Amino acid sequence: MSVEKQNLIEENLKQIFNEDFLMEMLSAEDFQNYNSVKQILKFHKGDTIFEDGDNSKGVYFIKKGTTKLAKQGVYGKEQILRFIKEGDLIGYRSLLCGENFQAKGEAMTEVEALFLPSEFFLHLLEVYPKLSFVMLQKIAFELGESSNTVTFLAQKTVRERLAEILLLLEQKLGTDPEGFIKISLTREEIANIIGTATESAIRLISEFKQDELIEVEGRNIKIIHHEKLRKLGHVIN
Repeated sequence: MSVEKQNLIEENLKQIFNEDFLMEMLSAEDFQNYNSVKQILKFHKGDTIFEDGDNSKGVYFIKKGTTKLAKQGVYGKEQILRFIKEGDLIGYRSLLCGENFQAKGEAMTEVEALFLPSEFFLHLLEVYPKLSFVMLQKIAFELGESSNTVTFLAQKTVRERLAEILLLLEQKLGTDPEGFIKISLTREEIANIIGTATESAIRLISEFKQDELIEVEGRNIKIIHHEKLRKLGHVIN
């Protein structure tokens, strides 16, 4: 799994967008501009951060909470592209490509985000080499993840996909004090992620529960037997 690489990128982004670090690294003029243009935005669970097709006006650094990027597919069915947690950045791809947003950003929990307008973020990339390097790493990582997703959907059974996704969600988002994965997903959303019908996802989750691989409380899932899930999903540590 490449979750460790992603976590490292996010830790670097957290350092970069730490105000004390910015004050030290930027010129006095740039830091003053940063303070004048930045916005701290708060979203409730279910709120839209930006819509698919909206004009890209800047980037969002997620300070707290979890969001998802999703796109409407055939017949209006939503396709979840990925989850974004605290320490990650969204909105940059459309900005760098000069496009409107190609997906919808939605808060999955209470979210606090630092918003930087397009012009200032592009200026930061020009004058702040560390940010430029981390963004190159991030883009390269996500290109690799896209290739892995194609293989994931094409070569694994639905049962194997569910096992792998549960492990990835736990690694990426962490667990609460009771051990449940820190995200509440509907059965439809889980089906969407693993590329199957909702009924199939419901049946597989029930089977995993009966096999004592997971514990389920409503929408919340706790992994009980990690090693069996890894073997089932052909996941290498």
